Amino acid sequence: MAKIALTTLGCKVNQYETAGLTEELSRRGFTIAPFTSTADVYIINTCTVTAKTDCQSRQLIRRAHRMNPEASIIVTGCYAQTASAELAKLPGVALVVGTEQKTAIPDILESGIHRYNGFAMTDISEHTGFSDLPVTEFPGHTRAFLKIQDGCDAFCSYCIIPYARGRSRSMPGHEVLRRMHRLRNAGYREIVLSGVHLGHWGLDFPHLVTLLDLLRRIEIEKIVQRLRISSIEPTELTDDMIRHIAESELICPHLHIPLQSGDDDILKVMNRHYRSGQFKNIIEAVVSAIPGVAIGIDVMVGFPGEGEREFENTLALIKDLPVAYLHVFPYSARPGTTAATLTGQVPESVKKQRGKILRDLGRKKRIAYNSKFIGKKLSVLVEDTADRDSGMMKGFSRNYIPVLIENGEAQMSNQIVTVIAENPTGGKIVGRKTSHF
Repeated sequence: MAKIALTTLGCKVNQYETAGLTEELSRRGFTIAPFTSTADVYIINTCTVTAKTDCQSRQLIRRAHRMNPEASIIVTGCYAQTASAELAKLPGVALVVGTEQKTAIPDILESGIHRYNGFAMTDISEHTGFSDLPVTEFPGHTRAFLKIQDGCDAFCSYCIIPYARGRSRSMPGHEVLRRMHRLRNAGYREIVLSGVHLGHWGLDFPHLVTLLDLLRRIEIEKIVQRLRISSIEPTELTDDMIRHIAESELICPHLHIPLQSGDDDILKVMNRHYRSGQFKNIIEAVVSAIPGVAIGIDVMVGFPGEGEREFENTLALIKDLPVAYLHVFPYSARPGTTAATLTGQVPESVKKQRGKILRDLGRKKRIAYNSKFIGKKLSVLVEDTADRDSGMMKGFSRNYIPVLIENGEAQMSNQIVTVIAENPTGGKIVGRKTSHF
């Protein structure tokens, strides 16, 4: 059987899908090799959320070709869906596989790449069903991810994802529960529910159900010890949703909520369906209802038309928000999106400067948040590997604080332990284990 090497760029959903491919290929008898080694076939799961990830995808293709000029390179993922002809021209690329055909790659390899004339593509906008390859193990990880939703109907003016992944599609609820049971039985104590637009889970079903309905069902069955929700839109944090998270015994008090801009005019042009005051009210409602909650936010710098006044509005809003950390991204024009045609494009040097200001603010926010927990008990899921710098065992608290354990031991791996937080160090906390949960 052929030796296969895989690599991934981009989001947790992409990483989940590569894990599914790896598991299925291994099950069928293919040898899985590190991407840095010589292989017969290289599979590159691309991202196209920015021009930088496009460039990184092309670099990975060229690197694979250099490692083995005789190898067949399969390019899949979002960049492959939106720029298939461009990628097919690169040296070594034998096949470009569209987003919806990604799950067919094991079949393609078994039947022969040459039968596909360089492309395995369909119109992603025509797909209405949810498809994926099941994942039962995440080597090197104590948390399991479960993709339960794909695609997006939001069409934010800067975003290419609806064109790369299609419309919103959901995994049926009974299958979500079945997959969660399998992951728990495989030994995972924490599961992260993931999706491209997670809050739209269930809205494509004939009989309307919502993400909140699913969370309530999971709560009743108590499938896993810890449940984490990936990124969720602010407008989807209704009073009922906030109340459920606050009362839940399973859901971790940690939410990642995209802001993108703190200027109302920019939000309108972005086609974001909230304004800065509404966002602030939602964040404050979450913090008021959920004790100790960690909130992370996405913020974009350099969107077309973002002048000094608009940036200052964003900066002022974030300074006032009780959030734990920021993910800061420079705007990147995506061909085919509305924003790419707008005037007022911001110079790269200005984006870089504004990004630095916000990242500095994010570091201060993280330190301030972590410092609130010094002297308190934290419930920590211990990871498989020790911290590279300190050599201490490490893990994440329920509220997503990275914790280093001074008196940690290797046998604590994949255990949930109680740690007394003692010292903040950078964006982490050093503590001492007191007992197992």
